[in-house]
Amino acid sequence: MAETRKIPAPVVNVENEAFWSAARQGRFTVPVCDACGKTHWYPRAICPFCGSDKVQLRDASGKGTIYTFSVMRRAKEPYAIAYVTLAEGPTMMTNIVDCDFDTLSVGQPVAVVFKDTEGGPPVPMFKPV
Repeated sequence: MAETRKIPAPVVNVENEAFWSAARQGRFTVPVCDACGKTHWYPRAICPFCGSDKVQLRDASGKGTIYTFSVMRRAKEPYAIAYVTLAEGPTMMTNIVDCDFDTLSVGQPVAVVFKDTEGGPPVPMFKPV
């Protein structure tokens, strides 16, 4: 039987605490700047586009498409790392899970799933839809 890949707990700090709290509730959120209206990734307190601190987390659709990916087959437990472009606009680095890696393709639609970590909040990953 294949070993399940262990996912290290993310570092939770004051800047991203609200994001991880939402993740514990099964909610995928994205930061949106109220000053310039742009959505960005990763969760942070200052907008990378305009420098405003008027950033709020908003519930996201959890939908996206694979921008690019690579399958790590030499790892003890193979995994797929990818950039996924979210329906809300930003692109995030993540893992593609719960699928046959040989069927993955650029442009493929995916949806968020949360995976447990070693002693921390669950992390968002994506699976093909």
